[in-house]
Amino acid sequence: MTNKLIAIVGHTASGKTRLAVELAELRTGFETINADSRQVYRHMDIGTAKPTAAEQAALPHHLIDVVDPDEPFGLATWLGLANEALRAVWERGGVPVLVGGTGQYVWALLEGWRVPEVPPQDSLRRQLEGRQPQELLAELRRIDPESHEFIQPQNVRRVIRALEVFHVTGKPFSYWRTKEPPAFEWLALGLRLSREELYARIDARVSAMIASGFVDEVRRLREMGYGRELPAMSGIGYGEMCAYLDGEITLQEVVARTKIGTHRLARHQNAWFKAGDQRIHWLDGQAKASEIVASFLESGDNA
Repeated sequence: MTNKLIAIVGHTASGKTRLAVELAELRTGFETINADSRQVYRHMDIGTAKPTAAEQAALPHHLIDVVDPDEPFGLATWLGLANEALRAVWERGGVPVLVGGTGQYVWALLEGWRVPEVPPQDSLRRQLEGRQPQELLAELRRIDPESHEFIQPQNVRRVIRALEVFHVTGKPFSYWRTKEPPAFEWLALGLRLSREELYARIDARVSAMIASGFVDEVRRLREMGYGRELPAMSGIGYGEMCAYLDGEITLQEVVARTKIGTHRLARHQNAWFKAGDQRIHWLDGQAKASEIVASFLESGDNA
């Protein structure tokens, strides 16, 4: 039997987790795989809008709270963990439900991106940075002519990264830009709201974050040693709250800036989840979702 995966995608605050819970109430065996790049961090619950205790009790959740805020985490790490979680769910006879708005994570999994697990190599980078740009370009042309064609010559950092990946993996950077179709069938369900309704939901969520103790959450993180210079602490809401705790802005400004930043994030998500994308089943209600899911799970057709 072919393994199957359901993905629920869409803007932040559009109701993806709620839909996953509703579907799980109709059919047993569902387990969610988190595809939100911020919910992987421990101790960061309110500002990342993690599923509530009730939602996490309703069905198993994976890839939430997997690293501390000062640990490096990126696409390659997430893909490895996601594939491990998928295999475990399938072995139990369950149905994994991918839930999240980080488009890069979602499509990397569904399209089978090859992503090198190569963290920055400080020593190697220093060596490469000490060489002349033309020398670096000549080496890139020799070992990876395809990458030499698509990387802009003036983008020295990108050239160095391409050489770094080659030296660590032994494979050219261009190899890692290709895709390998995954060995499972998938169905993508998309949630889309009008801009007015989406912004209203975002604004209500931000206000609820403050009421739920977001100030104390960030204060506690800082007391644990997680400073505002960390990438995890620079996310929308956290960076603004750190500025407030440092006396740079008011709490009202935190709220206003967090709302604006989240609106901006929602607009950026349009690039990953386009309204005209035929791979996504855009929903107009939960009843329709249950029908689409039932048909997908009962058929052998790829969606």
